[in-house]
Amino acid sequence: MAHILYIEGSPRKLRGASIEVARAALTAWRATDAVLTVDTLDVWSLELPEFDSAAMEAKYAGLAGTALTEEQASAWAAIRKLTLRFHAADVLLIATPLWNFSIPYKLKHLIDVVSQKDLLFSFDERGFGGLLAGKKALLICARGLDYGPGADTPTGSHDFQKPYLETWLRMIGIVDITTIVVEKTLFGAEIDRQGRAAASARAVQAATQMAARLA
Repeated sequence: MAHILYIEGSPRKLRGASIEVARAALTAWRATDAVLTVDTLDVWSLELPEFDSAAMEAKYAGLAGTALTEEQASAWAAIRKLTLRFHAADVLLIATPLWNFSIPYKLKHLIDVVSQKDLLFSFDERGFGGLLAGKKALLICARGLDYGPGADTPTGSHDFQKPYLETWLRMIGIVDITTIVVEKTLFGAEIDRQGRAAASARAVQAATQMAARLA
């Protein structure tokens, strides 16, 4: 039995390409693993903790080893509670569109909140150490344009979606990452349909393989 944390980064629930591909992956996984459990973290419906003054002061109090005030402790407890959902998962499934060459601000908010020392990573004079080592990730990246080799929007200078998320996953300890990209969703209905279908097929294959490895 596997447990997936599904992080949904698109607000476009009915037509979002990343959501469509992620759902194809989940359907395939459920067909393989009848007792699969999925914790859906929709960044657009969840009231995410603010990383405000209290949270920031709690962070630095923890780094300094000083006692937290009641307000700081409350702020840090909310963040810690959210990170427990990451630790409970065997697999992180992240589905997101590309916005302005990067990721939606709500997804960035989640990442900024949970990426804390001793919660998702460790840090000392030797550098970073991810605390989610051994887990897997399935990353679904949707883009309206073409960011592939030879495209007018070359990956190296315009794509801050896929490399950012893969770097973040590695920072928190996840190195077994499968990335599925669906592109050209703004190139007309037929190209959009073909792109979604191809990406969904790859996602189904990836989910089936992951399910088999975790069985």
